[in-house]
Amino acid sequence: MTRPDLLELLRSKCAELSQAAVARAIGYSDGAVSQALNGKYQGSLDNLLARVEEVWGGVSVDCPGLGYEISLAKCGEWRRKPFAATNPQRVAMFRACQKCDKGGTK
Repeated sequence: MTRPDLLELLRSKCAELSQAAVARAIGYSDGAVSQALNGKYQGSLDNLLARVEEVWGGVSVDCPGLGYEISLAKCGEWRRKPFAATNPQRVAMFRACQKCDKGGTK
């Protein structure tokens, strides 16, 4: 999706839910969402919009670690998990995610 499309998706989700609910869902503050909508966000707007796409974009990616297609939201969950040497799947996915360029944010 393009940046204007993602901003419109953010606006529509804020109208549908609430700005506070949207902020919680994407892991940002209410103020950050408000600033993004008003064109005054000083942080990385691309990162914020990547989270919007991850949560509500409906995009799927082919996961090389799992070997099948998963939602971008599930991809993001895997990418944010810390390394855990106690679980072989987590070790394999951590390594696969480090090499993968398909996810929106690291």
